[in-house]
Amino acid sequence: MFNYKKLISDIRFWLLLFFFLRLLTITLPPLEVSHNWRQTTVTMVARNFLEEDADILYPRIDFAGEKPGITGMEFPLLNYFVYLFSLVFGYAHWYGRLINLVISTIGLWYFYKLTRMFFGEKHAFYSAFLLLLSVWLTYSRKIMPDTFSMAFVCIGFYHVCNYLRGERGIFSLLLFLVFALAGVLSKLPSGYCLVFLIPLFIDKSALPTRKVLVSLMCVFILVLSGTYYFYWVPYLKTTFGVDHFFMGKSLSDGFTEIITHAGQALQKFYEAAFGYSGFILFIFGIIIAVVKKQKTILVVLILGLSSFLVIIFKGGFAFYHHTYYIIPFVPVMAICAAFTLTNIKQKAVLISVLCIFSLESIFSNFADFHINPEFESVASLESILDKYYKKTDLVLINSGNVPTPLYFTHRKGWIEYNERLSDKPYIESLKEKGLRCIVVTKNVFGKNIDLNYTIIYEDKDFKIYSL
Repeated sequence: MFNYKKLISDIRFWLLLFFFLRLLTITLPPLEVSHNWRQTTVTMVARNFLEEDADILYPRIDFAGEKPGITGMEFPLLNYFVYLFSLVFGYAHWYGRLINLVISTIGLWYFYKLTRMFFGEKHAFYSAFLLLLSVWLTYSRKIMPDTFSMAFVCIGFYHVCNYLRGERGIFSLLLFLVFALAGVLSKLPSGYCLVFLIPLFIDKSALPTRKVLVSLMCVFILVLSGTYYFYWVPYLKTTFGVDHFFMGKSLSDGFTEIITHAGQALQKFYEAAFGYSGFILFIFGIIIAVVKKQKTILVVLILGLSSFLVIIFKGGFAFYHHTYYIIPFVPVMAICAAFTLTNIKQKAVLISVLCIFSLESIFSNFADFHINPEFESVASLESILDKYYKKTDLVLINSGNVPTPLYFTHRKGWIEYNERLSDKPYIESLKEKGLRCIVVTKNVFGKNIDLNYTIIYEDKDFKIYSL
């Protein structure tokens, strides 16, 4: 007889279920409302690896005008995976979605295994389930490195914990190095997780030689990541004259911005990360842990929050304006929230709470699995321009600071606000640099504007001026 209770109590069932559910519409181009601009900066770099230069240390963007577009950015590992995939199957916008979804799902499995080491089967199940349906639900299928990075860190931590506990040999240490380095390089804030090794170093049961080797690996990860972000990224910016990557504020400026906008910053915890029901579970988990003196959970919370505050203050304005900044801290919240669930004795209440949390998460994120209908026309820009211009011709688009429309032209050029399009001396200077046409987006990413140039194409969405 089929044992459905055993099935639904196995985290692998839920991981696979939501993996396949998120495959729906996965081939859509990156034109959803939330962070299409960040996704297209990933895809354009991947496409340039394929079409121009595959050197991973010299990533290229499209919106640097006549310049090569080489600039400093997050280490482009996800971009490079898209490039490698494209070598085999040819280029398509959506590969990054699938790659991120696969890696993030594997990372969730390792998060479950890691949590099970220290908190037991039930707590691990709830932690992984809550994390699965958190902000990770949608961001693990976006063409962005945030959950991708944290997934690698989770895999690495599982292996290093096995190594320190004496359950695995040197190969596990090497796996920690590979995966943790991949995670921290892909997204520097993920490096805050290294702080969770402190309790393992204090644990007297771990062999001193193993602690020393892990410490050396951590130093190597931090030195290599620091060299990339604090030497190589500025070098590329200075050498090639393209300022693209946000390196954060000073801690004092970021602290001031966060304190001044504390309500917006807190919203990332109680709305963006888990939804309201998940945040309530998180708060109750902390309270119960204090009452029951559950030291392990409190240590995870205190270490995680104290180190993550550095990320918050470095982000400043960016933290409370962009949802993805909270992603590295959500696993900590999941562990705390899961403690609430493990203390609910009434099965009906437990199921009700899980259903409320799940429904809130699914319905609040449903729109993110579809393209905004208003944005659909942007995907046609390449075919429109192909009728009049070569792929090497430079274009200017009135999309402000959003590169999404330019990416879909499959060309390089500039992105500006309407005010700059009306600046004739500025346009003349761009013509001298190779500008061939101006694309005016009338409804999305920009507003209609009439210019004193020859119109070669116009429809309800776009107007193209020839120069």
